[in-house]
Amino acid sequence: MNVNRLKRAALCVALGACLGSLVPMSASAQNVSGAVAGRATAGDQVTVVSNATGLTRTVTASADGSYRLGQLPVGDYQLQVSRDGQKLGEPFAVSVAVGGTTTVNLASSGGVVNLDALQVVGTRVVNRVDVYSTETSFNVNRQELSRLPVAQDLSAVALLAPGVVGGNSSFGGLSFAGSSVAENAVFINGLNVTDMYTRRGFSSAPFGFFNEFQVKTGGYSVEFGRSTGGVINAVTRSGTNEFQGGVEVTAEPSAWRSSPRDHFHRDGTPHSYASRDNNSFLKTNVWGSGPIIKDKLFLFAMYEDRNDTGHNTSSDALSWFKNKSDNGFWGAKLDWNINDNHSLALLAFSDEGEITNGAYNYDWDDDQIGAWGGDSVTETGGKNWSATYTGHFGENFTARAMVGENNQRAFTNSSLDEACSPVFTDASYASRLGKLNGLRAGCHPTGAAVAERDDTREVARLDFEWQLGTHLLRFGVDRELMTTEQSTRYPGPTQLSYTAYVARPGDEVWDGANAYVPAGVTEMLRARNRVSGGTFETEANAFYLEDIWNITPNLMLNLGVRWDRFENRTADGDAFIKMDDLIAPRFGFSWDMKGDGSTKLFGNAGRYYLPVTNNINVNFAGGLTDEYSYYVLNGWQQQANPVTGAPYMAPVIGQQIGPVDTRMNTGAADLRQSVDKDLKAVYQDEYILGFQTMINQAWSWGVNATYRKMDRALDDMRINHTPCGPTGTTLWPIANPGESLTIWGDSSIGCATEGWITIDTSKDGYRKGGSLEVVGYSKPKRTYKALEFQIDRAWDEKWLFNASYLWSRSDGNFEGPVNSDTNYGDTGMVQHWDHPSNNQRYGPLFNDFRHQFKFRAAYALNEQWSFGTTLQVLSGGPITAFGVMWPNDTVAGGSTSSEGSGGGTGWLCVANCSGSYDQRQFEYSPRGAFGRLPWTWTMGANVTWRLPVEGIDLSARLSVYNLFNNQTVINVHQRYEAQPGQVRENTFNTGTRWQAPRYTQLMVTWNF
Repeated sequence: MNVNRLKRAALCVALGACLGSLVPMSASAQNVSGAVAGRATAGDQVTVVSNATGLTRTVTASADGSYRLGQLPVGDYQLQVSRDGQKLGEPFAVSVAVGGTTTVNLASSGGVVNLDALQVVGTRVVNRVDVYSTETSFNVNRQELSRLPVAQDLSAVALLAPGVVGGNSSFGGLSFAGSSVAENAVFINGLNVTDMYTRRGFSSAPFGFFNEFQVKTGGYSVEFGRSTGGVINAVTRSGTNEFQGGVEVTAEPSAWRSSPRDHFHRDGTPHSYASRDNNSFLKTNVWGSGPIIKDKLFLFAMYEDRNDTGHNTSSDALSWFKNKSDNGFWGAKLDWNINDNHSLALLAFSDEGEITNGAYNYDWDDDQIGAWGGDSVTETGGKNWSATYTGHFGENFTARAMVGENNQRAFTNSSLDEACSPVFTDASYASRLGKLNGLRAGCHPTGAAVAERDDTREVARLDFEWQLGTHLLRFGVDRELMTTEQSTRYPGPTQLSYTAYVARPGDEVWDGANAYVPAGVTEMLRARNRVSGGTFETEANAFYLEDIWNITPNLMLNLGVRWDRFENRTADGDAFIKMDDLIAPRFGFSWDMKGDGSTKLFGNAGRYYLPVTNNINVNFAGGLTDEYSYYVLNGWQQQANPVTGAPYMAPVIGQQIGPVDTRMNTGAADLRQSVDKDLKAVYQDEYILGFQTMINQAWSWGVNATYRKMDRALDDMRINHTPCGPTGTTLWPIANPGESLTIWGDSSIGCATEGWITIDTSKDGYRKGGSLEVVGYSKPKRTYKALEFQIDRAWDEKWLFNASYLWSRSDGNFEGPVNSDTNYGDTGMVQHWDHPSNNQRYGPLFNDFRHQFKFRAAYALNEQWSFGTTLQVLSGGPITAFGVMWPNDTVAGGSTSSEGSGGGTGWLCVANCSGSYDQRQFEYSPRGAFGRLPWTWTMGANVTWRLPVEGIDLSARLSVYNLFNNQTVINVHQRYEAQPGQVRENTFNTGTRWQAPRYTQLMVTWNF
């Protein structure tokens, strides 16, 4: 069989596998685009022809010589200049990147005037300085990434950009320019796939499904909104006029993975056993593409089979978990060039997944796996689709319409959900784990709540571009309807979770309980009942208008305004949060200083709004039961698992101490005391000034400064005093802390007459439990200042190099809608405003990493061998001490029974701590007072081999991540006290998370 026949046969297999996986549904997607612009002789025709699909676009240079070809699909083109119907010179190649404009200034002969200011890769002209952009962004395509050791996910791509760091808290995520991990937006072909429930994640697709990525770190245009962090803009691959296919196998064997280390507290008690954890991963990716009708209709399709297996030990070494995931991905892109002026793009993909987790008893000392303890199954992901129409009406008007749907599922359940309650032990109990006789606590395999949630985002948008002389008017509307169906409860016959902890006789069981741990009792159980559910909607609408005005051939202004509207609804469909007329002006400029596209000075100023996530609807508009009860722990007794028969230790529940703590409950029937009547949206103002220039066709460098300021928060806050007086019961309304709060006043909260009352929460809202002094809450403030330097040597078929250094400072008294200080990720419902003492301190925030160095390089030794490397060096974040009380109050600002609950205060008790509240002496502890975490550095390296046989595209790439196996601590316990003056000496400032160990990946690719 000859090579061509072999290729054709393999392609049929690939396409058959891909198309077979697409049977469940068909779908569509927005074609995210770029542009070519510049100057020519007035009246000349500039034509581009797509190398891949034959798509042809022509525009006539205006009277001032300017021209622009917008809404071009990403890819390579041939550009030709014509005058009076006659071609001038020879056509040459240009490359169009997502979200970018390639500047090509043309001579009267049809040649390129600014060729020295552009990089020529092979026969392609590539833009090195985008003088039409006023944002800070980073573009990279799949070919460039194939030369580097970059993990195969969108987050790893974003981490290449300066100012982007990983979230160090237990919920992960990405922090852009000092923002929290819950403030970003992610788009795939223009479809918003950001997690709508907490905003901490997004829908995913295999690395091989994408063609190009753009990471926006600031200054993005009014077309983008609902983000105060950053934007990831990804474009998928498309079919072309050439039949192509491929098979790619990726393996990460467990034998090639270094073991994590075991970690212990200061007294030798375990924090976590991880040295025997292991994982192996294997995936096979099959894809095919080609024309269904040449120059008209194109298909790209992919199927990926994944097999992920591993095991890990529980932190107390009493349980051994076996994990398995063998889910497949399918996706397709269909492009129809109806004619040169009208096109339709359809996208569909599914990232549905299922993970099975089996639990077994485990003896660490003998390394023996015991009886099966049950399993749990977690379902994730969903089917996604979009359809995009693009139409060019004449040379100066373009319209684009998109509809789509993003689905995400989160469901965890176990065969033991009905029979077994979750039982945990907190860090204080580590020294007493011997009482469990080497068995696990409780019979539930994971302790996870039975949580079922389905999120659906329905998207529709219209975008227009209209060229009017020196003005490019861009305007559009978009609508998102986000629906959450959710139910949550703890498993077990009582639907309670239990946590054992060490207590001290005389301690108050919870602040304000007026009940105390009995004499002789040192072990307690904290029981939690948390139930929520319903179907809830949030609607977000926006309109934007932007004028890109070329005042002169070298000076461009970007004048834009965005209008947003957010509406969160109850399960009955009534709006309980309504934010109208959110006006976000944005202004930018770019000065082509030399007039040849090689050097620019640019700036940007703008406002960005953040919507309220759907978890607020669920927890407030659906009614949340979140109650805590406290019991004496009378030891443990061995029992048999009712399903598996495996032995386990069950707590012996003793006398209940104190009343049930119901302060965290929220009601759904009447929300007038649960939500501020005049709730205002969170926004951030941003200012950027930058400079970028080319040294030559390959080298360029730049510098920019960024300032961000957020002066508003939206969260639940504790209210126990109003202008009517003490409320009698504690309220937890969603509000803007430090600003006016309007709620319904009635006799239930101490008001003599019914009606709306307004509280200035900067002065009122909280009455101390001891002195009865009435105080307010500190005004929220978060600032980010950064100076970035970057030098870049672009790929020229031989080598590339990029280095960046970022100095930044992130200060304030709140991180954002999540709280990484305490690993609390319930977006918009964290502990920042649960007590006035939680946010008194202004200082360095969790995401304050002062120094960031990033390097990447690749080198081709010859056509057969090439090498790549990445290096990230990061200074450590601040270490802040959190106490539990503050002066002249009997109500704790930090939980006295749980390290993670309650935000904690900036006051540490130093004398008379067990005495009366008014006798206690405190010292104020600023943010970052206990120094900083150590510097971390991570290096990756890869080597690629290509088969040196003409006509056969076969390669193998070996990549090593964290080459030197650094496992430096990146997060620590920051709760300083358990009770006033009772220091958590065993745990404070000890690690909670470390760098991931080294692992090795082998990828074998055959393209045909």
